[in-house]
Amino acid sequence: MKSDDLLRQLNQSLEQLAARVAPVAMHRSRQARFDSQLFHCHSTRLSDYLLELQKNHQQLQESVRDNNTERVRWLAERVVSQMAALQRELATETLRSKEQPEAPAKKSRYESLAEHQDFERRLQAMVADRESLLGQQTTLPQQKKLQQEIAALEGRLQRCRQALKRIEREIEQGERG
Repeated sequence: MKSDDLLRQLNQSLEQLAARVAPVAMHRSRQARFDSQLFHCHSTRLSDYLLELQKNHQQLQESVRDNNTERVRWLAERVVSQMAALQRELATETLRSKEQPEAPAKKSRYESLAEHQDFERRLQAMVADRESLLGQQTTLPQQKKLQQEIAALEGRLQRCRQALKRIEREIEQGERG
């Protein structure tokens, strides 16, 4: 019964998330929104990511019915991580849509700044997700793989922060001159 209650709660959360995604589901971004470790699809629309999440949720329900505990654990973690990522993306989507650049000349710099700030937030979230998964791993190969992923993500995060500093300097210099 406990798993039925958890699946019911997860289903309700997924329905609420789908309702929140619906208004912006078909909006396209300039590039894929999520890391390939989290979502297999490389789309520019949230609707495609929601569809993948719903398929994983369906597989989770089937695995629970089949009593496949290892697959249930893996799928449950994946579904929860994907839901959290979509929720974060929705939060930043509303921020991005409210941003109004001051002048056309500054538009590209401010857009670049907002884009890199979004990258930074997502990379930080991905690092945090991997670190939490690392604490749950019991085998050395799994731990090593996650450590490598964390190191790669931290490298990307460092490069992103360097780009952010450069963009901020450009904006500052543009405002002075």
